[in-house]
Amino acid sequence: MTIATSLEDACAALAADPDSLVLAGGTDLMVEVNRGSRRIGNVVTLNRVPELGAWRRDGGQLRLGAGVTFGEISRPEIASLLPALAQAARTVGSPQIRNAATLGGNIATASPAADSLPVLVALDAVLELCSSAGRREVAVADFVTGVKQTCLLPGELIEAVRVPVLDGPQEFCKVGTRNAMVISVASLALLVDRGSRRIRVGLGSVSPRPLRATAAEEHISQRLDWDTGGHPGETAIGEFADLVAGSATPINDHRSSARYRSHAVGVLAGRALARVLEEVAAT
Repeated sequence: MTIATSLEDACAALAADPDSLVLAGGTDLMVEVNRGSRRIGNVVTLNRVPELGAWRRDGGQLRLGAGVTFGEISRPEIASLLPALAQAARTVGSPQIRNAATLGGNIATASPAADSLPVLVALDAVLELCSSAGRREVAVADFVTGVKQTCLLPGELIEAVRVPVLDGPQEFCKVGTRNAMVISVASLALLVDRGSRRIRVGLGSVSPRPLRATAAEEHISQRLDWDTGGHPGETAIGEFADLVAGSATPINDHRSSARYRSHAVGVLAGRALARVLEEVAAT
């Protein structure tokens, strides 16, 4: 085991053994270990690397270290800037899990049900990746290449996530078998971007990768009165919800049918849009 105390330590350890397991919060890894689906060889631990646990605002962007926990994201300092991500963070496990689980770990696991991914895709978030060979940047939308598959190269790790701070209300919602501590059957992030006069929509658990409902975004963004906050009408909202549902490519599995997932994400879209429109009208 290598206990890294700096990014240089971590990258050097991964360069020496690219097959090493990278351990941060361990909340996903230990589930696999305990059920016998993952064997542990060499491990590089990251929880003592201070750079990974730091975050800061740079003008109109927020830079979150990969080691920032969901518990920290839930707190007012970050939640006031990224409300949808904070809402997503509050749905992750128990308080104990949220205080251990990291943003970088949730992204790197690349589960279709990862709660941070719909928000990050809707935000056009960019990952900063590092290794002993250097640094590069990849959009979250391009980073996840399939179910639990990423474009991460051997010896590489996620250093930070950069996201814009938008002007406008945001919503994250999901459907599961119960109200808390549950893997999502369908999830949705809906963000109002007044600066670009656009509604942004990210979807989770309804395709192998997190996706943007771009046709739905275009449809509803063109029907909003951005100057007065006027309501686009129930017909437009219904059409928007149908377009969101139609953009999904879900599967049947032990948690839900594909048909239900498509229906559910459309319902979430209509409800989330109604909520943000109320806030837009009030401001």
